[in-house]
Amino acid sequence: MTAATHFPSFPGGPASADSADAVLLGLDPEQREVATTLRGPVCVLAGAGTGKTRAITHRIAYGVRSGQLMPASVLAVTFTNRAAGEMRGRLRTLGAGGVQARTFHSAALRQLQYFWPKAVGGDVPRLLERKIQLVAEAGARCRIRLDRGELRDVTGEIEWAKVTQTVPADYPAAALKSGREAPRDMAEIAQIYGTYEQLKRDRGMIDFEDVLLLTVGILQDRHDIAEQIRTQYQHFVVDEYQDVSPLQQRLLDLWLGERDSLCVVGDASQTIYSFTGATPDHLLNFRTKYPQATVVKLVRDYRSTPQVVHLANGLLNQAKGRAAEHRLELVSQRETGPDPVYAEYADEPAEAEGVAHRIRDLIAAGVPAGEIAVLYRINAQSEVYEQALADAGVPYQLRGAERFFERAEVQKAILALRGAARSGGNDPLLDDVVELGSQVRAVLSSTGWTPEPPAGSGAVRDQWESLAALVRLAEDFARTRPGVTLADLTVELDERKAAQHAPTVQGVTLASLHAAKGLEWDAVFLVGLTDGMLPITYAKTDEQVEEERRLLYVGVTRARMHLTLSWGLSRAPGGRASRRPSRFLNGLRPGSAVPRSGPGSAAESGARARGRGRRGPVLCRVCGKTLTEAGELKLMRCEDCPSDMDEGLYERLREWRAGQSKEQGLPAYCVFTDKTLMAIAEAAPTEAGELSMISGVGGRKLDRYGAEVLAICAGQEHGSADPADA
Repeated sequence: MTAATHFPSFPGGPASADSADAVLLGLDPEQREVATTLRGPVCVLAGAGTGKTRAITHRIAYGVRSGQLMPASVLAVTFTNRAAGEMRGRLRTLGAGGVQARTFHSAALRQLQYFWPKAVGGDVPRLLERKIQLVAEAGARCRIRLDRGELRDVTGEIEWAKVTQTVPADYPAAALKSGREAPRDMAEIAQIYGTYEQLKRDRGMIDFEDVLLLTVGILQDRHDIAEQIRTQYQHFVVDEYQDVSPLQQRLLDLWLGERDSLCVVGDASQTIYSFTGATPDHLLNFRTKYPQATVVKLVRDYRSTPQVVHLANGLLNQAKGRAAEHRLELVSQRETGPDPVYAEYADEPAEAEGVAHRIRDLIAAGVPAGEIAVLYRINAQSEVYEQALADAGVPYQLRGAERFFERAEVQKAILALRGAARSGGNDPLLDDVVELGSQVRAVLSSTGWTPEPPAGSGAVRDQWESLAALVRLAEDFARTRPGVTLADLTVELDERKAAQHAPTVQGVTLASLHAAKGLEWDAVFLVGLTDGMLPITYAKTDEQVEEERRLLYVGVTRARMHLTLSWGLSRAPGGRASRRPSRFLNGLRPGSAVPRSGPGSAAESGARARGRGRRGPVLCRVCGKTLTEAGELKLMRCEDCPSDMDEGLYERLREWRAGQSKEQGLPAYCVFTDKTLMAIAEAAPTEAGELSMISGVGGRKLDRYGAEVLAICAGQEHGSADPADA
């Protein structure tokens, strides 16, 4: 990390403001290299906050001003209308207003509308603005009933299939190969997909994915039209290149033809949209496809303080996989700032209250509310922060999601609760149900709530989380006000709704981490950072877990100066503190151990403690102090050092031990001592060799209990493993 480096602002300096060189005056050396490399393929690997948009807009402007690029011959492509609008504005300011800056869909739609009469004849099919209603009709035609959440998720699956160029008949195989969590039977989705396509054809309609598909089809079939476009556009710039889908890449290849006048900009460490079909492979393979490409790395971070950048780099240093091999080590160019704050709370409401109070303090200290953001993994987490901010008198605004009480599933649930309250004892759902929380669970079971969350991600999960939030709210309400009724709860809900709908002009942003991509604030609060939420529980594969890490990296790099990372140990006040901080923070937050595996792992250290490895003092794996007590040697840490134990695993092991103790008529400690169970829960062994290295697990106990203990560590039901596996 270095002190801030200052570069003169455009258009100052001795060069004329109208000259090409004036465009270069405000650029750092790497940005200047991007701007002046106008020929051949160029790959810009740009870390968060490194001024990539500045570099590519100045590149275009320099080419136009120097006469090397004709404005009308350049097509700059990005992924959102907001980003395209920002790029157009910057280009106008730099004197390159004639350059086209568009999204892939916008550029393709213009070309489709222009060439359709020549290529196909007649009018362009009508564009379907929202496909969800037609998907619902397709489901009905197939006699497949979809609820609201399933409808959204099936629509998402159809969109994924189309951007990966998968036809309906091939969807099941492609989805299985990609490891997708389908919301319905894959054969049913394929049937709905095929019917949806037929309905569009019958009605002369196309959707947004068809815009790309049809443009690709025309350019492939009509070489004369392809050449006309290639004559028009001779130079291409693609921003956020790590997010291109196979279909978008196919369109880009057709625009280019045999030429290589292409500049791409991206960062594999910010790939967080793979569920939509986006892939960083095209960015990572660019130098293979174009061996002669000029590669420029932008690593000077102008957004964040050295303290924030240090944490961001630390996150990526622990990453694995192909994207991690291409990670960029950022170097802050700002003055020093406050250290990131790590905050642990007893429960979720306490965390929200603590965050709200901290935000109020920042606003009092002069940080504008609009320069503060609270970022979370899923939209269902917003409700507790909406309430906490409202209680603290802090204005807020939701981005990328409806307000909690405006969500359809919440409105439906409140109507059901109100109806049950009016019917009183005449509602069969409430027969023999007295306690308020149980009454609410019974009523909401009719609207989609279940005791266990649904598998997978997407709308179904978000809907369940919204209903679960209402259940928790009712439980907390009953705990603080004994004797309350359903009618009292509906009054409370109405009051909360009214309070949270107070108009706000400038407010704290509440957003999901996905919705925060491309944005930045002076102060960022990353909340709910527990294992199971980040990484989220349905991230099963190594690559899915790594994408969750990249999501946290994106969140960290949104902060300019103030950064707070927090978590709650339990869901509700008084609950069991079974949660633990996100594994991504291990080795980064104070007092946490650096995650290790293989040689030097906790298991190997346990072996050395029993004299099986090299001789010498045994050191605490957290603070480094020499250990002497037997219990500490077993745990490989001081008694008072923070534990990274999986509390849920520890409880499952205790339950299993109690069963063994009862079955064998032995004291529990004769099966395994508490310290040994804690050591197992901290090491979470995956094979017999790792388990055998834990102090207290000898050969006899390994033979007798090993298979069951490993099955519990793997999340299986007790006794579901084959003893031979040990």
